[in-house]
This record gives sequence, C-alpha cells and structure tokens, in this order.
Amino acid sequence: MASSFAPQYAALFARPWVVWGAAVLMATLNVFLFAFDRPWTASDGLRNWGDWVLTGLGLVRRPDLLPPWLYSGSILNIGVIVGGTMAALLSREFAIRVPPAPELAKGAAGGLLMGVGAVLAFGCNIGGFFSATSALSLSGLGMMLGLGGGAYLGLRYLLWEVAHRPGWSRGGGRTFLRSRAPAAGRQPAAGAVILALIVATLFVYTRAGYGTQGIFLLFGAGFGVIFQRSRFCLVRAFREPFLTGDGEHTRAAALALVVSTLGFAILKFTDLKDKTEWVFPAAGVGALAGGLAFGIGMTLAGGCGAGSLWRAGEGQVKLWVAVACFALGASLVRLAMTQSGLLRKLGAAVFLPASLGWAGAIVLIVTIALGWAMLATWNEATGRLSAAS
Repeated sequence: MASSFAPQYAALFARPWVVWGAAVLMATLNVFLFAFDRPWTASDGLRNWGDWVLTGLGLVRRPDLLPPWLYSGSILNIGVIVGGTMAALLSREFAIRVPPAPELAKGAAGGLLMGVGAVLAFGCNIGGFFSATSALSLSGLGMMLGLGGGAYLGLRYLLWEVAHRPGWSRGGGRTFLRSRAPAAGRQPAAGAVILALIVATLFVYTRAGYGTQGIFLLFGAGFGVIFQRSRFCLVRAFREPFLTGDGEHTRAAALALVVSTLGFAILKFTDLKDKTEWVFPAAGVGALAGGLAFGIGMTLAGGCGAGSLWRAGEGQVKLWVAVACFALGASLVRLAMTQSGLLRKLGAAVFLPASLGWAGAIVLIVTIALGWAMLATWNEATGRLSAAS
C-alpha cells in the first residue's frame, strides 16, 4: 500500500502544481463557494480581526460583531492560513523566515495600503477585483485598472530602492525550522496532524450547530493548499510583466477570471443567486483609487490579500506583519469613512448586464481577459513594458 501511495503523494507534494491548472481549480472552487453562500474575499475577514482587536481594547463599540471563529470571512482566512501551513509541511517547505528590518517595514506599509485600498474598493484584489468582476460588477474592472497602475508604481519604487538604497534590504534575515535530511519525515507528520485537526474541527462545528462555518473552513483550506502548491499569485499576474516580462501568472489569472465569470453568470442568470450580489457601489473613484493603493501595497508586501495569508501560513514573517497591518488598517479606515459619510460617495453600483445585456457583459469581460493575456504574451516576447528595461 505504501509503494502504491508514494507516486500519488509525490504528485501532490513533491512537485509544484501546474499554474494554469491551479488557476482553473481556484476559479471553480470560487464558483462552488458562491453557490454555497458567498464568493471569496480576504478583506472582510481581515477587517473582522481588526474590529475584534479594537473592540477588545475598548477603542470601538460593536455589539453586533461576530467573533472570528463564527464569521464566514474570518473562517475562510483561517482556512487559507491553515491550508497553506498544512501544504507547506506535507511538501517539506515550511520554515520560519525572518527578513531584515526594512523588509518588515515594507510589509507593514504594504499591509496598511492594502487595508486602505480594500475599504475604498469594497474588497481586496480577490473580492474587489476577481470576485466582483466575476459577479459582472463594473467596479471589478475599475479596480483591475487601479491594481495595474499600483503594481507599476510599487515596482518603480522597489527598483529605485535597489539602485539608491541597497542597504535597506540586505542582510539580517534568518530562517528557522527548515526541513533537513535527518528529520525529513517530521514536517509531513506535522502536516498530517493539521489535516486531522481540520477534520476534527469540522465535527466540532457540526456538533455545535455551526455546520456552515465548518464548510467555510474547508473551502479556505482548499484555497490555501491550491495556492501554496502552485505558487499561483495575483501579485505576480500584475507585477511580473513589468519586472521580468514573465506572463505565465497573467495568463493563468485571465483564464481563471473567464472560468469564474461564466460560473457566476450561470448562477445569476438562472436566479440561483441574486443579481445584485457582489455588485459594489465603487464604480468610479473608489475602485480606481482603491486598486491603486492596493496595487502599491501588495507589491511592497510581496503578497496580496490571499497571498499574504497562505505565505504567512508557510512561515513568512514579513507577511505576518502585512496581515496584521492590513487588518488594523482596514478596520480603522472603514470606521473613519463610515462615520464621515465618505463610504457612500465612492461610486455607483453598476451591474453590467443591466446596461449591456447578458451576452454583452460576458463578451466584455472575456475580451478584457483575453486582451490582458495577449498583452502579457506580447510583452514576454518584446519586453516593451518591463520597468527594469
């Protein structure tokens, strides 16, 4: 049995997964999640963590606030972290990686900017761009433009830093708990323990009458495993064409967007889901400014909303800092904008089929995704858009 199981284990955890296949799997899982309850986003769960901390400190009063272990967005995020940790352990890739202090500072600044951007655009790059565009919301396309501009500006800063302040990111980094040959089996054993704990938690949720929360945890863990094993990253989809010219992740992201859009459109067209779901009132300044701030932040941090979570799960301390600052920043900015009334002035809620028809809306998004992939492929061959050139 062990000899027959070994090839399957190696296929899953000894070699990286194909990026485009992981992108399709992620998009399909997002469609199933939407059919089950709601699409995926990382920002509202992170904001829930920030709200919980601020409430615990007595800085805000939120009698309606759900605890993180009961709020769906928070449970999804916990699942992504746990899934990333489990996959890293099973593949012997887990390690606590402590970068130099300037990198931690960039993680903090990036997290804060992502928190600000997520509030302005009503979601992170997953919820505000990927899931919103899939839900046929114009705000998603607006955030896409902002993310591209923000990734370019963030990259220009990083290139300036390398050229003029190289000492800011050199030296001082340390790594702990890296898997080594004499103890090669310890990490997979720990990963198996985490898998058992996930299963046990599902039973606990079900017995307590919170079966839905258990399913959210399972979805989150699935996303975490997919991202960790494939290294598929929306940051790289926006950043790499400007940096190395590599368009692999851009093409994968475009394919995932098409698959997710078709799935969401079927659910809405057949009235299985409400047509207004995930159509945010941010088509305008909110989506553009939010995407710009988020794009700069994710480039500085080295991870987006989802990427920061699964990378934190595999031991990246810089992303721990980014996640904490994202959570607190989103909570504080959302509170300030709600109290000032600015949250209602960020744009309009535009459902594309209401203006273009179902066919027109789907054709528009597929065309944009195809153009995005073709532009990345052209740049891969010519290097015309590379900021490093």
